[in-house]
Amino acid sequence: MQVGDKMVFGQYVWRVLDIQKNTALIITENIIEEHSYHNAYKDIAWADCSLRAYLNGVFYDKFPLTDQLRIVPVLNKNPDNQWYGTNGGEDTKDRIFLLGIEEVACQYFGDSSSKLYNPGENQRYWFQRKDENNCKRISYSLCKEGKAWWWLRSPGRVSVKAAYVHGDGNIGIQGNNILKGNIDEGKCKGGIRPVLWLKL
Repeated sequence: MQVGDKMVFGQYVWRVLDIQKNTALIITENIIEEHSYHNAYKDIAWADCSLRAYLNGVFYDKFPLTDQLRIVPVLNKNPDNQWYGTNGGEDTKDRIFLLGIEEVACQYFGDSSSKLYNPGENQRYWFQRKDENNCKRISYSLCKEGKAWWWLRSPGRVSVKAAYVHGDGNIGIQGNNILKGNIDEGKCKGGIRPVLWLKL
């Protein structure tokens, strides 16, 4: 197995992002579901949001026990937003999680760190529309036709927003609202691409 390979685990096709000893970091190849980041419109960080609770609860429980035993809990750092300084919250121990801004900008989809840490004067909301690595972050949705945007665990410019990857692969560092309107109306439901460390 190599970085970039695809594999089937549970019900989904996953892409290998990293390999460390006998474990692999994998992300679903497609957007597999849509959820709000939190179930109330309030200041929130990844540690306390309802999406994290769902991924490590209901979603994790869908895996049979033999698969659950292969999922390795990890300690995730949750840095503040790199442009706005919004509090990223406490470190979290997660079985299943979402990627953060630095991970999608600098590590697993090409290295665009120079653009992340040196934004242009007019860059306020979008990462970099002409970034050569945008194409690597594009994902298609299993919930509807075509490309769609997907949540990151990092905060946006304020704590009622969370960062995301746009349908064109651009990183929305300013964030989308975690919830707007009634949750049963489906407002501001973003795509999720779960990530986990898997014993090989």
